[in-house]
Amino acid sequence: MTVSNRVDVMHGVNFDVLERRDGSQYGGLSLAQLEAAIAGYAEELGLQAGFFQTNSEREFVERLHAVDTDALVLNPGAWTHYAWAIHDALSVVGVPAVEVHLSDIYAREPWRRVSVVSDLCLATFAGHGVEGYRLALESISEALASPETSA
Repeated sequence: MTVSNRVDVMHGVNFDVLERRDGSQYGGLSLAQLEAAIAGYAEELGLQAGFFQTNSEREFVERLHAVDTDALVLNPGAWTHYAWAIHDALSVVGVPAVEVHLSDIYAREPWRRVSVVSDLCLATFAGHGVEGYRLALESISEALASPETSA
């Protein structure tokens, strides 16, 4: 059973050490600080955010297989660029998803400009820092309010 207006925010590899990564790319926040900001954005929109982070691609895929929420916000980290297993797992989830990246992946190294999940997402927000999560949640809120949105 799906909980009404519940959004899972899934973070991939290296988010557990976010505050140690390049602040000019990733904003200098810890994962706890990032999640607190996202939870605040969600609350403003009448959404309930749940959080998940792993450094294991297998665990990320298994979490996608077990999704029991209304929507997803995904930042798979480096897996974005090559993890077709995550793409395939997302393809069977059956709920709206939005992709987010703290850094502007399209202005970075060529290999980072590829996203293997974007074709399955309602939108992608890259390079907006933490504000990208607000934009993602706004997209999710609109999608959940629209009777035309189908999973």
